[in-house]
Amino acid sequence: MPTPDTVDIRRLDGSDARAHLDGLAAVLHDCVEGGASVGYMAPFSQEDALTAFEGFVSELEEGRRLIVAAFEDGRVLGTAQVVLALMPNQPHRGEVTKVLVHRRARRRGVARLLMERAEDEARAEGKTLLVLDAVTGGAAERLYERMGWNRVGVIPNFALYPDGRPCSTTFFWKPL
Repeated sequence: MPTPDTVDIRRLDGSDARAHLDGLAAVLHDCVEGGASVGYMAPFSQEDALTAFEGFVSELEEGRRLIVAAFEDGRVLGTAQVVLALMPNQPHRGEVTKVLVHRRARRRGVARLLMERAEDEARAEGKTLLVLDAVTGGAAERLYERMGWNRVGVIPNFALYPDGRPCSTTFFWKPL
């Protein structure tokens, strides 16, 4: 079981992300299989997850996205991303996305560590404002509130769970 002392959080470059592509995709696959509303619908295979992460890594290599990952004993436990390249009138902000923790590593502070590192890395990229969204009433929403994120509001039935059920979404912002 991971603890904050045994988890290594690091920002990935392109070659590191490609070296850990299978592990990153496994986390995404596990989260969707577990019912997380993170943009994908069931059925969602490991191959689908690999294809999604190949796209994220391409954006990383283009400088449009940053990816941080949590490791324990060389195994990927979780990941978070910050979209860096937004519209021309938004060079100061980024969007946190795909904060994912494998079900076997949850409730041990991994998501908090990922968020802290994602915020630090966004700040290092010159970002002064971050935004994100989370399923209303979920564990991520509670984490973001505890971490000082400002709640904007809720949009009912904004997204779907992988099984097709609608879910409401809460939007947040945080100055860096």
